[in-house]
Amino acid sequence: MNAKKDIVIANARIVLTERVIEQGWLALADGRIAEIGEGRAPAGAEDAGGDLIMPGLIELHTDHLEAHYVPRPKVFWNPVAAVVSYDGQLATSGITTVFDSLRVWREDGAEEVDGRAGTLAAAITTARDADLLRADHFLHLRCEIPMPSVVEEARELIDRPDVRLMSLMDHTPGQRQFRDEGKLRDYYRGKGGGKTDAELDELFAKRFEYQKAYAATNMREIVALAHKYKIPLASHDDTTEENVVDAVRDGVSVAEFPTTLEAARGLHEAGIDILMGAPNVVRGGSHSGNIAAVDLAREGLLDILSSDYIPSSLLMAALHLPEHVPAITLPAAIRTVTKAPAEAVGLSDRGEIAIGKRADLIRVHVAGSVPAVRSVWREGSRVA
Repeated sequence: MNAKKDIVIANARIVLTERVIEQGWLALADGRIAEIGEGRAPAGAEDAGGDLIMPGLIELHTDHLEAHYVPRPKVFWNPVAAVVSYDGQLATSGITTVFDSLRVWREDGAEEVDGRAGTLAAAITTARDADLLRADHFLHLRCEIPMPSVVEEARELIDRPDVRLMSLMDHTPGQRQFRDEGKLRDYYRGKGGGKTDAELDELFAKRFEYQKAYAATNMREIVALAHKYKIPLASHDDTTEENVVDAVRDGVSVAEFPTTLEAARGLHEAGIDILMGAPNVVRGGSHSGNIAAVDLAREGLLDILSSDYIPSSLLMAALHLPEHVPAITLPAAIRTVTKAPAEAVGLSDRGEIAIGKRADLIRVHVAGSVPAVRSVWREGSRVA
């Protein structure tokens, strides 16, 4: 993305790390934030109309690309076109840096996007090289630990320079997110082309078999692989004290979607950042019946938000957070979708409006409880 000529944005409510400038202006130069001012702006500035100006949002975990690649059961879209469509939705949702979550495993008879991480990673590269993308894309390898092929598939992708996060997942029925096996059955029944009870019995039996045969060895190898390549690790759906102990042992830096208050407290005490779903905030609770993100926020146990499966939820949740938890200020809420995720994965050049940082910015107009992203800049270039 080529840096744009000097730009000045004025008449804006500028969200800084610790405070909001109610009437401020920003100067951008060579893709960076060059100056921040209050009151009257230099001549020729672009008028933001009193809208919010905040850092571009940083998304660490979204598998929404899959919905563009397989928009209907058994319908596979052109993968590069799917990436471009998905990227456009991210940008207009205010996301300027995204970690595309790709499923690194195969499971016969389960998900149509399983085993296609290589295809999607290649499509992202093609779109990036052709300058088709608005957001800055990195890869997040979602590793389903009990699956027989997970280590082999992770090795095929691990040396890509855009791999910047790996998560350790185990969706074996009866534990973590689906400790209540009945909820997992409901999840599969509700999906397009839902499975029968007999089909689910067969699938669950296979997953129990895989966990017993492969999980322990695969966990060791995936963790070793991440440490060898210095890639941050995320745990997933921590539920018990034992899960927390495992996360600490494995050197995890981010805990995605802990399901209980007990686990969240243990993770926090261990210095592990807690990531929760933005849809959880917007909806007022977990779709799986686990701990609500707002309840963790009230306990001071929420560090990062992720849009997960709805890109537009990221901005909406951050803006709603102070309404749910009055102790959280607007700057603190915006940090959960900007500075905090950037720091968690070592991106020190972005995530806040400060002199010298990347000019990844969004202009946001709010009507009632609904935000609309009016403008997006990435490295000082207008991309939406």
